[in-house]
Order: sequence, then structure tokens, then C-alpha cells
Amino acid sequence: MDTTVKETATTKQEILAAYAYRHATKVFDSSRKISDEDFGFILETGRLSPSSFGFEPWKFVIVQSMDIREKLLPYAWGAQKQLPTASHFMLILARLPRDMAAGSEYIQGMMQDVQSLPPEVAEGKRKVYDVFLKSDFGLEGNERAMFEWGARQTYLALGNMMTAAAQIGIDSCPIEGFDKAKIEQVLTEEGIMDPAHFGIACMAAFGYRVNEPRGKTRQTAGQVVQWV
Repeated sequence: MDTTVKETATTKQEILAAYAYRHATKVFDSSRKISDEDFGFILETGRLSPSSFGFEPWKFVIVQSMDIREKLLPYAWGAQKQLPTASHFMLILARLPRDMAAGSEYIQGMMQDVQSLPPEVAEGKRKVYDVFLKSDFGLEGNERAMFEWGARQTYLALGNMMTAAAQIGIDSCPIEGFDKAKIEQVLTEEGIMDPAHFGIACMAAFGYRVNEPRGKTRQTAGQVVQWV
């Protein structure tokens, strides 16, 4: 077999092995900490993740303060075991509708300062995006739907970070079990989140498992894949 073919096959096997290895870890070994280098790698896979129109409506807040974690604990029923034990605990924030509007300062800044688009190209993209919001997805005017659309983008980054973590032997757990309003109140009071621009989309814990999970259960490919 050609060396390149062998390497490709091995890479595919390693990637699938990481997916099989990953599970929603409930309790972490609090004595083991992820190195700065490894967590930097995980964050970089999140930063490089795709988003609709490339507008990156996210912010990754890493909560290492145990004092802040304790303040979050009463309002995060889905993270009762993870908050005290995870090596790194992440809050993923999503931009609010005011920032995601086609004419917002944030969107204009993204096109000009980050994407470096010439003015005429940026204006063309703004018009297409405006039609997308108003007609294609019908998001404009629906604050909740608009926020959830932005939050969906953050899940792309979350998925990439969890997969990247699994590939280097680090466990994770995505978390939606929390009181959104109360968590946002804590973050605002602590000066962590600007409520004029962000809301919380989800949480994620990272670290090293204490217990081995039961075998992974999934529907078959035939149940979830349809070819037409």
C-alpha cells in the first residue's frame, strides 16, 4: 500500500477513535490540570471555527476563579459536578441582536477591520446579509430567534473544541442545564459580561475523567442518513 494511503487511513482511524473516546464527562479529576499549551490549542480550534458570514458572534470566557464558579453553581443544575472539578470551565457567550444587525457597528467593524473587505465589497456583503436576515431566515424583528441563530454559531466552535480536546486525550462536557437569566445576572454583577452586547449560549467543562464511561450508544447510519 502507498505510504500516503497508509497515513490517510491511520489519520481517519485516529479521528474516529477520538469521537469514540469523547463522552460527556460528569466528574473530573480535580488534581489534574490541562497544560497552558494544550488548552491554548483547544482555544485556537474554537477561534478558527467557521461561522455564518464569518461574523464570529462569540466570546469564550474561561472561569478559573473558584469564587466565581461557586457563585455560578446555584444556577447551573447541569454543572453541579463539573464546576467544582473541571480543570477549565468555559462559558460561551453569543452576540445580541443589536450587534448582529446588518448595519451595526460590530458587523461593519468585522468586515472592515477583521475581514479587510474593500468598501464596495463590504457594502455588497451587507446588502446580502440584510436580505438573509429579513427574508431568507426571517430573523429580523424576532429578538429570541435572532439570539438563538447567533448561539447556533457558537456550537460550531464548541464542537470543534471538544473534538480537538478528545484528539489529545482531554475530556469535556457541553452543558445547557442552567438558569440563563440568573447566570447572566452573576456575570454582569461580576463585570464579566456586558449585557448590552452578549448573552450566554452554553457552557463547557474540560479536564480528565475519573470514571470510564459505558459504551457509546448511537442510532445506526441507516437511521440518520438519507441519500436522495
